[in-house]
Amino acid sequence: MSVRFEELDWRPTPMGVISLRRRWDPLFRKDVHEIKLDDDFLMSSLFTVAEVEMARLALAESSGPSGPSGTGLDVAVGGLGLGYTAQTVLEDPDVGSLVVVEALGEVIEWHERGLIPAGATLTADPRCRLVHGDFFAMVDSESGLDPEAADLRFHAVIVDIDHSPRHLLHPGHAGFYRPEGLRRLAGRLRPGGVFALWSNDPPDDDFTAVLAEVFADARAEVVAFPNPLQEREATNTVYLATTAPASMA
Repeated sequence: MSVRFEELDWRPTPMGVISLRRRWDPLFRKDVHEIKLDDDFLMSSLFTVAEVEMARLALAESSGPSGPSGTGLDVAVGGLGLGYTAQTVLEDPDVGSLVVVEALGEVIEWHERGLIPAGATLTADPRCRLVHGDFFAMVDSESGLDPEAADLRFHAVIVDIDHSPRHLLHPGHAGFYRPEGLRRLAGRLRPGGVFALWSNDPPDDDFTAVLAEVFADARAEVVAFPNPLQEREATNTVYLATTAPASMA
């Protein structure tokens, strides 16, 4: 058994104090890694079903030929967290490249130092690059989501940053969830490309309607998983939106 509680790192950032901790959970009988921003829990390794399923759903929906290198699907992930979404992307042999954009350099450093279990997988895979940057600003910028390929259009862009389209970590993110912001994101996708978004809230019909204004197809998938801490089933939402295929674009 590990120590009951250990704070692995603690840093002040422009967004608040971010901390990484590891604790032994007697109910689950395993180590749990958690990331907090001030008093707000950003991520826990206890509940990752929806993050994993989001990546699987996005890749299953992706279509079109391989990327410019001809080696497979080009994927971008907004938000690194504990790395479960990115790790699931890399488990797909059809993926040729993965860019993970993370606003907090400290989180990238934790992966590179091996303080987070997924870090060893992500940093060792030559298909994967961890990029320090503001995902929302990069969507709007001329340089795009990949600093090494400004014109790259992705087969899938998968985002897990805010708690939901209405429950934001920062008010400056709000524009991304409006039609004009989503259109800029759609411009980063290839024909038939997929935008996937994680939400901690139930499906929001108004937001799904906004997605439908911008994309050829949009829907919300509810992902359920057991929560022994509350002795009930818990749910997250995954929004999936697809651009028109080449024949319709």
